Amino acid sequence: MIKVIYNNLIPKRGFAMNVFGFLFIRIGDTPEPGFINHESIHTAQMKELAFIGFYLLYVIEWFIKLFIYGRKAYENISFEKEANKYRFDQDYLKRRSHYEWFRFITIKSE
Repeated sequence: MIKVIYNNLIPKRGFAMNVFGFLFIRIGDTPEPGFINHESIHTAQMKELAFIGFYLLYVIEWFIKLFIYGRKAYENISFEKEANKYRFDQDYLKRRSHYEWFRFITIKSE
């Protein structure tokens, strides 16, 4: 499970930041429904890839998708596709297979 840290330093108001499984949220900001679950899915992905591998693959895939999709690169990253698809499914992490994000690597936008 993800560790949520409310603070006044990072990130900028209105944003949240998942760093190595620690979710930083500004005090006073209220995450929308499904947001914590979305970030928890990212944390599971990070653990599978020893954290550094996640960030490395994320950036590589983003650059590839940027070339193909332009402004829609972010939403076509496999890690984001998985997290967005199951963001409202609170039981997803209990039944999720390892490396499930791999099924979302496509060149086709959904």
